Amino acid sequence: MSTAKRDFLSAIEKRYQKLWESEKIFEAHVKEGVPKYFVNIPYPYMNGRLHLGHCFTISKGEFVSGYQRLKGRNVLFPFAYHCTGMPIKACADKLKYEMETFGCPPKFRESELNEEKTVTASFDKDPSAFDKKKSKLEAKTGGEKYQWNIMNGMGLSDKEIPLFSNSDKWLEYFPPHCMADLKAMGLSADWRRGFITTDVNPYYDSFVRWHFTTLKSKNKIKFGKRYCIFSPKDNQPCMDHDRQKGEGVGPQEYTGIKIQVLTPFPKALTQFEGRNVYLIAATLRPETMYGQTNCFVKDDIEYVSFEATGGDIFIATLRAAKNMAHQNLTPEFGKVNVLSKLTGWELMGAAIKPPLTSFDKVYVLPMHGVKNDKGTGIVTSVPSDSPDDYAALMDLKTKLQLRTMYGIKEYMVEFNPVPIINVPGFGDLCAVTTCEELKVNSQNDRDKLVLAKEKCYMKGFNEGKMLVGPYKGKNVKDVKPIIKEEMIAANLAFKYQEPEKLVMSRSGEECVVALCDQWFLEYGEPSWKSTTAKCLENLETYYDDTRQHFERTLDWLHEHACSRSYGLGTRLPWDEQWLVESLSDSTIYMAYYTVAHLLQGDIRGSLPGELGIKPDQMTFDVWNYIFKKDAPVPKSDIPKEKLDQLKAEFRYWYPIDMRSSGKDLVPNHLTYWLYNHTAIWDDEPDRWPRSVRANGHLLLNNEKMSKSLGNIISLAQGVEMFSADGMRLALADAGDVLEDANFNTAQANAGILRLHTLVEWVTETVEALSTLRDDKYGEFFYDKIFINDINRALAETDKNFGGTMFREGLKSGFFEFLSARDRYRDLSSAGEGMHRDIILKYIKAQVIILSPICPHTCDYLWREVLKENGSVLNAAWPVYDTPDVSLTKAADHLMECTHDFRIKLKNYVTPPKKKGKQIKPVETPNHMTIVVAKNYPVWQEKTLDVLKANYTPQAEEKFPSNPELLKQLKDIDEVKVMMKKVMPFVSFVKTQVMEKGSSALESHLPFSEFDLFDSNTEYILRKLDLDSLKVIEKDDFHDQKLVSDVCPGKPLCNFEKLEMDPIDKTSVEVTLTNIQPCTPFFKQQLRIYDTDTVNDVILRLKRKERKLKQRNVTLYRYMEPAKGPRQLLAYDQPILWNKRKLEASDKIEFVSGIGLKTGIHNLGETICYVVS
Repeated sequence: MSTAKRDFLSAIEKRYQKLWESEKIFEAHVKEGVPKYFVNIPYPYMNGRLHLGHCFTISKGEFVSGYQRLKGRNVLFPFAYHCTGMPIKACADKLKYEMETFGCPPKFRESELNEEKTVTASFDKDPSAFDKKKSKLEAKTGGEKYQWNIMNGMGLSDKEIPLFSNSDKWLEYFPPHCMADLKAMGLSADWRRGFITTDVNPYYDSFVRWHFTTLKSKNKIKFGKRYCIFSPKDNQPCMDHDRQKGEGVGPQEYTGIKIQVLTPFPKALTQFEGRNVYLIAATLRPETMYGQTNCFVKDDIEYVSFEATGGDIFIATLRAAKNMAHQNLTPEFGKVNVLSKLTGWELMGAAIKPPLTSFDKVYVLPMHGVKNDKGTGIVTSVPSDSPDDYAALMDLKTKLQLRTMYGIKEYMVEFNPVPIINVPGFGDLCAVTTCEELKVNSQNDRDKLVLAKEKCYMKGFNEGKMLVGPYKGKNVKDVKPIIKEEMIAANLAFKYQEPEKLVMSRSGEECVVALCDQWFLEYGEPSWKSTTAKCLENLETYYDDTRQHFERTLDWLHEHACSRSYGLGTRLPWDEQWLVESLSDSTIYMAYYTVAHLLQGDIRGSLPGELGIKPDQMTFDVWNYIFKKDAPVPKSDIPKEKLDQLKAEFRYWYPIDMRSSGKDLVPNHLTYWLYNHTAIWDDEPDRWPRSVRANGHLLLNNEKMSKSLGNIISLAQGVEMFSADGMRLALADAGDVLEDANFNTAQANAGILRLHTLVEWVTETVEALSTLRDDKYGEFFYDKIFINDINRALAETDKNFGGTMFREGLKSGFFEFLSARDRYRDLSSAGEGMHRDIILKYIKAQVIILSPICPHTCDYLWREVLKENGSVLNAAWPVYDTPDVSLTKAADHLMECTHDFRIKLKNYVTPPKKKGKQIKPVETPNHMTIVVAKNYPVWQEKTLDVLKANYTPQAEEKFPSNPELLKQLKDIDEVKVMMKKVMPFVSFVKTQVMEKGSSALESHLPFSEFDLFDSNTEYILRKLDLDSLKVIEKDDFHDQKLVSDVCPGKPLCNFEKLEMDPIDKTSVEVTLTNIQPCTPFFKQQLRIYDTDTVNDVILRLKRKERKLKQRNVTLYRYMEPAKGPRQLLAYDQPILWNKRKLEASDKIEFVSGIGLKTGIHNLGETICYVVS
């Protein structure tokens, strides 16, 4: 396949990227009096190369930057590189371990490599599994187990990989590649302000220390024991960015119920005789413990017995035991002293005493649905209020074979559901009632049981009242926490937490919930939360869904661990054994962008910047002076004018005008971002963020990107495959809304063709501008339509880009704009052609408004084709007038009707065949009459009035039902007499409303339909290949029955075969010869009538030679009528040397004895014609 067109665009891109760099076009400087616009994105993590998913979020910021620059704003778009946290350190250490264990290069065990291949193969087989079970990291690595193989997958050689066992190598390698890839994309970033995070950069490290010292001074950071997701292997909290799997997952709190095992113990527990042994069940409904009739286990789950704090023996799954060990429920933190292992089989039939139950003794029973990855693997049973428990108990009660299989005696299941809660509508046995209503027959009716639980649990919690215990008569939702605390106080239960879902750390271990000593940010604290909510009120989120996501997060978010002991980053200033966690030091770094270029000379901060300030000079007081409004001038050896320059830079650029980010960061990073801004600038709300633009993930050809599917495209590959502008065009077209967008490679390739075609057309048109007409600007209908189309495209694109709707902006400002141009060419070809100034206005507008998305192509056209000064990136958004809606509607109506006329003409000429009947051929018509109506008949106007009165645009059903409308219409006198036609008319109007909106309910069109068709006769004739056309008012048509249905916007067309020549006049047959060489047009014998005009002759020629229908024809006479046709041309003579042009309005007369004449000139028997 040829890549010439892509290569053509790529060559332009490389040339213009060098030009922009030399012109420093994206370097942003303070310009007092010029409005600024500060846009940024979350800095990407530097543990790999960027791919299209990154680019999608980056592109939103990029397109906004280009648009705001055109709107006259001074734009700052900086970019930096995130290295803080665990991932880089964990990867480096993993690599080191693999080399120590398997050699360098490593030789992995065949069985483990096969395991990796199996994982990958399973996804090739079932891609849908990826959607639910694969994490981001697994998506990127394709399930690779070994870090060495992951590095190989990044294109690194066996010689290079060992260097990455040092985490500093990652900081050296990936940021420069990231910058190079983004420059190849044409990113409009101010690269001077870039930096890498962590203490490797002393300036940034100092900034983070100031940030956290300020938070602590404002009492936003606390120390204490808190539940958090914890990595036992790393021995520290595991935050979202530290996870292979489980981003956004938090701790789930249960009540751990201590179910005492009674003697005699089952054989598997006899070693514990004389000690308290408890089966531990985890419940979310402690208030239902009064109704326990047994507990459930699963026969094949492996349980462990272990020693708990205080010497008791607990029995649960090992997974649950590990969680308990990290919550001070075992003698040693984090350690599970496993005393024995046993299966559910070995616990079957054991006698137990659950807390609060009314029975002295109940038994352990089997249940199919018990899980070992949720809770403790032991389920307390309350069949009165749990449909699952009731179904399982009834199976055992009614199925002897099932009991026999598990060795369960009949007396063990003789317990009936105990009424403990009254639920309105369900009675005292909610689960029993629901299961009977839904006809649940067994515990295997999973779908019915899910529905039963939904009905029971919510209604039971919100409306239920206790029937037993000290809180009899009280609301369940009020006493639930009280009963829980009382059970804990009585040592019948304890608080137990575990991750809501599986969480895997980047070290490759399953995480637990731990009760840790830690520094934490007190998110959720009432006054701080209230201030942040005010910030959110004034934040532009572009989508209601984004705002609602923020609001939900503010509702539940509380206390976030901000310290860790492992990884890369800045040390806590007051407790340097801890590092600042990566989601905590990345909340106000945007403020650092404003001064970074003045402080540091490179991204590592290894050299001083423009002001020559050293890192150790950046004290707390200096940072305070820069960023705080009323901070005093610090005692510093930095000259005050430099401090003032830093302060002025910050105060000019801040706040952030727009932050572009993935929607998955709303429940963590973006909400922390708001919290930290309201804390640091609590006295300056005008420094709080102004807008955030969240987007969904990016699919590739409607599939999630993953190495296992072989469909990850890196940024570098994207630029190579599609060119930078072709890729950017596809990214803009991928999607606007919060749903996942789709990068379509076919569209990207089509984009290359579109851009190349645009370059060719603009180049050819600019070169041919002198051949276009330059008079009568805007006088013709087609000129007016095109000027209006330009205004409309500029207005709509302005609105779309301003609202960050780039797919819609691309549609209005490129795809539909091209269609408007094509329509202008089509319409004007039937008239006097395109106007030079209008088409130039269009080209300039197209180049400017497309430049935020395809800057390279547009700057090339601006500078090298249009010969404009400077860069299009610094041009002004084109000035436009308010679009004329009526003109737009008139143009659309003309197009729609012309299309409709063509279909009707085709049907007229080729009527449908009727079975068994001979169809008489229809003579091809050459004339059409268009019948139009100014007004609706009275009965239709009255019907429209009723429809208007009943129209509700916001409702799903815009109109009442037809019977309801008919009831209203029957009462109107003018409508009564037309009842047969009323409902078809109502249906027609409803359809029009669906297509065109409320304007279809108007009784008059906003334009003259008669004038529209009459002024575009030539266009319609050319489209239908007819010879003549007449437009007539409905009232003037000879057959009123035929036009009874004609109404405004619904014209009728009538076709006829007419004699076009004035056969009653004297005529002469002449020869018309085409004198142009190498054309498909030849001599024609044509009859010319007395008093014909030259235009009449041309039309007659076109009727005879249909190939001339869409061409311009000019006639010429010989200067010597008799001699001229016989004269031979010399090689150096023009073909028109002995001929003279005939003007279209010239009149031809027949003079007896002489022949045809125009004025004083004889025409002779031969006339020449030229086709263009």
